Amino acid sequence: MRCPYCKKGESRVLDSRSAEDGSAIRRRRECFICNRRFTTYERIEEIPLWVVKKDGRRELFNREKLLRGIMKACEKRYATLETLSGLVDEIERTLREHSENEVFSQTIGHLVMEHLRRVDKVAYIRFASVYREFNDVGEILTCLEELGAKQKNNEAIS
Repeated sequence: MRCPYCKKGESRVLDSRSAEDGSAIRRRRECFICNRRFTTYERIEEIPLWVVKKDGRRELFNREKLLRGIMKACEKRYATLETLSGLVDEIERTLREHSENEVFSQTIGHLVMEHLRRVDKVAYIRFASVYREFNDVGEILTCLEELGAKQKNNEAIS
């Protein structure tokens, strides 16, 4: 494994543990040359998952891109990176379990909104405003009313 700092290929593993619900192994390493520490993840190589965009283009699923979008919605909020990364893990797991090798971008957007609603209501509205392409304040108010109705339903069930 190459050191990300000095680019040399000599390092030792200090610690290994299961990560991402057992679907990966997290390894803490130390470079023999520069003595700096870094983390690597070992994952099962998955069959590529293609995302079908609104205009029909196809691109490979990119979990980092998904995480960046969610982080943007949660900017200056209280959700931790660990929470958001776990959210991306859940979404990716759902997509891989329920999809062959293609998934529509709308499906991903819907899953993100579903998960964000549970994590942070403000981030949910931020993401929804981009995902649903709100054109005016009325559409935002409608989304807020839907969110309030869902919250009341959840409280009634509890």
